[in-house]
Amino acid sequence: MTSVAASAPGKVLLAGGYLVLDRDHTGLVFGLDARIHVHVTALPTSPGVSLSEIIVRSPQFREAEWRYGYTESEDDGGIAVTQLKGHSTATQARNKFVETALAYALTYVSAVTHAKFQPAVITIFADADYYSHGGAPRGAANSASARFVDFNLPLSQAHKTGLGSSAALVTAFTAAVLAHYLPKAGDLVAGDVGSARLHNLAQAAHCAAQGKVGSGFDVAAAVYGSSVYRRFSPLILEKLGEIGMKGFSSRLRAVVEDTIDGQKWDTEVEKSLAIVPRGLRLVMCDVDCGSETVGMVKRVLGWRKENGDEAALLWGTLQKANEDLAQELQGLALARATADSDYENLRTVILTIRSLIREMSTKAGVPIEPKVQTDLLDACSRLPGVVGGMVPGAGGYDAIALLVKDEEEVVQNVGQFLDSYPVDAASGEGDTIGRVRLLGVKQEMQGAHLEDVGLWLYHGVSKGFRRHLALRPTK
Repeated sequence: MTSVAASAPGKVLLAGGYLVLDRDHTGLVFGLDARIHVHVTALPTSPGVSLSEIIVRSPQFREAEWRYGYTESEDDGGIAVTQLKGHSTATQARNKFVETALAYALTYVSAVTHAKFQPAVITIFADADYYSHGGAPRGAANSASARFVDFNLPLSQAHKTGLGSSAALVTAFTAAVLAHYLPKAGDLVAGDVGSARLHNLAQAAHCAAQGKVGSGFDVAAAVYGSSVYRRFSPLILEKLGEIGMKGFSSRLRAVVEDTIDGQKWDTEVEKSLAIVPRGLRLVMCDVDCGSETVGMVKRVLGWRKENGDEAALLWGTLQKANEDLAQELQGLALARATADSDYENLRTVILTIRSLIREMSTKAGVPIEPKVQTDLLDACSRLPGVVGGMVPGAGGYDAIALLVKDEEEVVQNVGQFLDSYPVDAASGEGDTIGRVRLLGVKQEMQGAHLEDVGLWLYHGVSKGFRRHLALRPTK
């Protein structure tokens, strides 16, 4: 039975939080080697049985199965996906990102091939560091070496670490579905043209699932890996419409293939400008808490709108500091930095960015670098081999990022320090964080790609999970 698998990396917006929402500014975003993996195979049926069903499973969580029917909408409206809730094994809760990514991918495939879809089983796996729960390997003999752990709780109860799981999911899911249903779909994941089409489709689906057109840096990182990113013009997707609307299928294909005159994709992804030099490692520290990013963004943008001149000066100063960070990292890479390199300039740039972020935080009244995170960053920065760190992205109480010397002794020392870090002491401002731990991730230059299914199954999926990858014939 033919099957395919694709994966996409997580992300950390090291510099450019809030600024990346505006095309006048950029963000320094690094891919992370924690990946979301999606496996697709045909749904086997008994002779004479015909189904129009796609089953999606996430076996690392309890009650995480969604069954979908699909129909072609009238007037070129695309492929409508409907969750089927009658089956005893299926969850009743919706998964907006899975449902939307499936509908958009099927609509694009239908627009390209006009072929009838065969039923399929889609299985999603996440590397452990996307969630604050340790989990345990599931299975027998090969469980110790398996990549994927059993989180042993419902998906709705899982605490995310802020590594961009939804963007990685939509990207890997889209790549896998295209690879399964489209001939030569591997071209859609590799090469400039192919990656651009995957990017455009994943951006459209992710924005639709979120209910808004965001900056897209997280999807860009999932598709391309690390880069200096400048967002696309929101108008590109704002005129797309929704599945079921007349002409949606043709509009989606035109958006994905970038054939609309006067409405070209203007995303800028400069991979050569995003470098972690030899001798350094980018690591993440989970604080087992999380932030309401949408609310924080609304408040910061509201302050910016009300304080135009003051905000413009702060935005411009912060943009310059972010560019200085990227240039300093590039300079160290060109100088072939080693463990003995002088990182004083890099430390200074990081401290400058943190100071400006705290200024934005104070003026907007938003906890971008709250006191507990300031204390944690300062404590980590005093450790031997730690150059510095910051609250990435929108900030708040998500994982923090550290640049450390790429030495196992340094990394182990940071991990041991975090394991014993006191988190129950009040900061004096009423904010707290949860259990602190070093995640097992580091920077990743590579974006989305198709997996060698045989190697992926052997090295990543324990015997306890393999039974979820295909069903017995349906009677």
